[in-house]
Amino acid sequence: MIVRPTRREVLRHGTAAAAIATLPAPAIAQAWPSKPIRIICGYPAGGLTDIFARAYGDYIAQQTGQPVVVENKAGASGAIAAEQVKSAAPDGHTLMWTIATTMIMNKVLFKKLPYDPDKDFALISWMDAGHLPTIINKNVPAKNLKEFVEFARNNKVSMGTYGAGSYSHVAVEGLNRSFGLKMEAVHYRGEAPMWTDVGSGSVQAGSGSYAAASSVLQTGNGRAIAVPTRERMKKLPDVGTFYEQGATDIAFQVQGFICLVGPIGMPKELVKKLSDLMVEGGKSERIQKILDTFGIDRAAQDSAFFEKFMAEQGPVWIDLVKGLNMEPQ
Repeated sequence: MIVRPTRREVLRHGTAAAAIATLPAPAIAQAWPSKPIRIICGYPAGGLTDIFARAYGDYIAQQTGQPVVVENKAGASGAIAAEQVKSAAPDGHTLMWTIATTMIMNKVLFKKLPYDPDKDFALISWMDAGHLPTIINKNVPAKNLKEFVEFARNNKVSMGTYGAGSYSHVAVEGLNRSFGLKMEAVHYRGEAPMWTDVGSGSVQAGSGSYAAASSVLQTGNGRAIAVPTRERMKKLPDVGTFYEQGATDIAFQVQGFICLVGPIGMPKELVKKLSDLMVEGGKSERIQKILDTFGIDRAAQDSAFFEKFMAEQGPVWIDLVKGLNMEPQ
């Protein structure tokens, strides 16, 4: 059932919004939120991005007393959601929950974007998207990265990715570059079909999230041989990182992420207020349980961390994706 506001309610909220817009920045932050908050999620319902958008959104609602509504606007690697949010009022009532692809890689993957990732958004909170372990089929005679590389040198090897231009695509090319291999990258539309083929042996390896790969690992049809970034994964403590196994290419040190952003022009005080709420929410029991389920080791970080991360790793990601020599869409 759709409940339509009365004319009196429309006028009341419109008057309140107009009054708030004239307040100085600290007062705007103090008055926020004055109405329901919309979080536009750039990816489909039920996926990792959506699950965290709803969990953190519920926490914000509990703390502020205002409803938080998550709307899924999937398509064009998050560009549809980004275009909608960039045009919203910078008052903290319309936000976007998205991933690294929308904020960084799309600059290389598309000839033209309906938004500017660098200029259209206020960076609120960064969250680890989780380690993306490389997993091989059970019939590949290797227990670690060194043995897999040796196998790939002497055999025709295909490695699945969950999409052209994705981190898993970067990982394949990183291995080829680091060890002089000629593995073929096989691109899928998402992780599910990729892990099905890794489990059956249609492709010899794949790289993706722990949660999506869990069935392959639990059935014994696949085993993890390496994880990116310099820290081992809590869910796979016996699996060495690429770095400690000799793969020091920058491709194995970058970090994928999920994030909350708002339209550019949001007062700094409001960005900090939201940022603090996200950090607090990451410590809640509900979100800690979700993190454990998905094998993600870090919860939401604040806006200062996010800005530093983008300044340091953004250019690295751009170079890695350019190195894939993909024709922009």
